[in-house]
Parts: sequence; C-alpha cells; structure tokens
Amino acid sequence: MNWRIGWVPFSALLVAQTAQAQSVGYEETLAAARAEQPMLEAGAFRIQARRDAAEAADELPDPRVRAGVMNLPVTGPAAFDPYAQLPTQLAVGVEQEIPNLARRRARYGLAGSEIGIAEARLGLSERSILVDAGTAWIGLYYAQQRLALARDALDGLRDFVPVAVSAVASGSARPAESLAIRRELLEIEDAITRIEAARATARARLQRYIAESEPVAAGAAPRATVDPEGLRFTLEANPQLRLADAEQRRAEAAADLARAEKRPDFGVSVTYGHRNPDFGSAVSVMGSVTLPIFTDRRQNPRIAAAEADAAAASAERVDRLRAIRARFEADLAAWRSAVQQWERARDELLPLAHDRAELETASFAAGRADLVDVIAAKSALALLELEILEREQMAVEAAATLSLTYGEDRP
Repeated sequence: MNWRIGWVPFSALLVAQTAQAQSVGYEETLAAARAEQPMLEAGAFRIQARRDAAEAADELPDPRVRAGVMNLPVTGPAAFDPYAQLPTQLAVGVEQEIPNLARRRARYGLAGSEIGIAEARLGLSERSILVDAGTAWIGLYYAQQRLALARDALDGLRDFVPVAVSAVASGSARPAESLAIRRELLEIEDAITRIEAARATARARLQRYIAESEPVAAGAAPRATVDPEGLRFTLEANPQLRLADAEQRRAEAAADLARAEKRPDFGVSVTYGHRNPDFGSAVSVMGSVTLPIFTDRRQNPRIAAAEADAAAASAERVDRLRAIRARFEADLAAWRSAVQQWERARDELLPLAHDRAELETASFAAGRADLVDVIAAKSALALLELEILEREQMAVEAAATLSLTYGEDRP
C-alpha cells in the first residue's frame, strides 16, 4: 500500500520551487562538511605544525661561541697587560654539544607520535562533523516531508467544516460536533507548528556546514540499512582507537627518552688564543662527556615514572577498545529497535488506520455514523502517518550515525 500518494506531489512541488538556488543532497552535504570547515582546517594546521617540528627533533643543539681573555694578570708589573706574559691570550672558540644517539632517536619518535595524535584528532573531528551534518540534513528532509503531509491533511480536514456547519444548521448534527471538529484541526495545526520548529532547527544546524542561507533537502534520503558485521570489522580502525595508539606510542617514546638519559652525552670545543707575537698564538681542542653516576637518584625515578605512564597508556587503549565495542553494540541495538518500530507502524498500524477511515466514511455515507467519527478517523490516520515519518527518520538517522561513526574513512 502506497501511503505517501496523498502528499508526495505537494512535497515535489515544494522542492522544485527552490531546487535551483538552495537545494542540497545528502552526499553534497557530506562533501561540503569535509571542505572549508574551520575545525578541520585547524586540525590540518596542527598536523603541519607537528611535522615541521619533527624535522628538527633529532638535530644537534646550536653551537655555542665563547670569547674572552684568559690568564690575564691583575697584579704586579704585568697587570692588565694581555701581551706581557706567555699564558695570557685573547681567546675565541666554538663549542658543540652532542647528545647520545638514543636520546636523539627518542626525541624523533616522540615528535612522530605527536603527528599521529594530531592526525587521529583530525579524524575524530571529521567524523563528528559528518555525523552532525548528515543527521541535520536527514532532520531537514523529514521535516519537509512531514510538513507537506500535515498541510495536506489539514486542507483535507478543512473540507469537512462546511459540511459540519450545514449539518448543525439543519439539525442533523449536534452543535458539540463542530467543536470536536475544531479540536481535530487544532491538533493538526499544533503538529505543523512543531514540525516547523524542527525544520528551522535542522536548517540552522545544516547552515553551519554549507553555504546556503535557506537550504532545502533535495533528492533521496539515505537508506535505513547497515552492514553490522562489516562495521564491526572496521572498529579497530576507528579514529578513537588510532588516537589511543598514538598516545601509547608517545608514552613509549617518552620512556625511551628517559632511558636515554642514562647514556653519556658528548661535547667538543675548539678555541683559538691570540697572544704576544713573541710567544705565538695557540689553539685548544677539548672534548667532554657527561657522567650519569647517580642514576638511582636522578635517571631511574624518571625512567620508572615514564614506564608507568606507558603502561597506563596501554591499559587505556584496551579500555577504549572495550568502550568503542560497547557503544557500537548499543548504537546497533538502538538502530534495530528504530527499524522494527518503523516497520511495525508502517506494515501493521497504518493498514488498520486506513481501514478505519474507510469504514467510518462508508458508515457516514450510509447514515450509520456521525461526521465527527469520520473526521476523528482521518485525523488519527494523518497523525499516524506523521508518526511513521518520525519513526523512519529515527531509523535513517541511526543507520547514518552508525555508518559515519564506525565505517571506514571516506576518501
């Protein structure tokens, strides 16, 4: 049974009137949500910043220039004369620190993990935006459909008002029946008011992601079907889990950096000393090495703390995977429930409501029913059709949320 025959033409006309300037489809909305979004642009800048920083993560420290006077006498006949004695010299030199290779590699690994964290956070932001934009479009689409249906139903019920007035005037109907008819009309009008508010809300949400000032949802809605096993297979690739992996790598890199502090660092310096020409100038070359000899009080506590942080990050990853799986199963159950309620109302309740409306109309024509019974049946049918659209919207939104939240990344 095609229960949308009465309102599809009105909806098609509504969309056709605005399709040229402001209509937008579901896939167009998702594409627009990926482009020119400030949050995604900020995430891309953060990734680039981490990559730029990683390029210098394992570089040597800047060399240090030293200059001054060495062994200058301050007493006696040669006081403050830089050329009077052999050891006195005007010195200038360059000093370079050389951290051990393990420290440099750990720093590079730490910088790389920061890139992974920024990328995972960008993936999370993109999925959040897609879910919000997709459900906003779906909300606008079904608000338009419900509004068209409600207005058609209201117009149909208003056709009965002159009949009711005539029946009351002729004495074939009680005056209270006209009040009952008005009550049914008010119930439809209240539904229209609620739907208009829902449409405005969905439109406002959608305007965040697309350039249209008054967008109209055009085209077909996404299907209310999902592939549970396929989605379950992709849970390991979820951005939340990738973020946990990146955080674990950062903690492990921090532990490597702490352990590298137990290895000695090196340094080298070259100094040129200008002296009295009678003594000749001098060059000095010196090397240095750090001595991590008090590791129990210095390096070991930091290593233990970093290793504890790495163990905590590993445990948090396990917990996050469990949370993702639990939330997925809960969302899957909500989707199944929404689909079942929609299908039950569409396949079982709607035929009953249609039969009631037809029987009441036939009984009224035969003089065995009052007009108010006919209007009540038609009003109940219209309200049920609105409810079925709401249930369909819930099923479609649940399916879209599952696909966009847990599905594979789109190109």
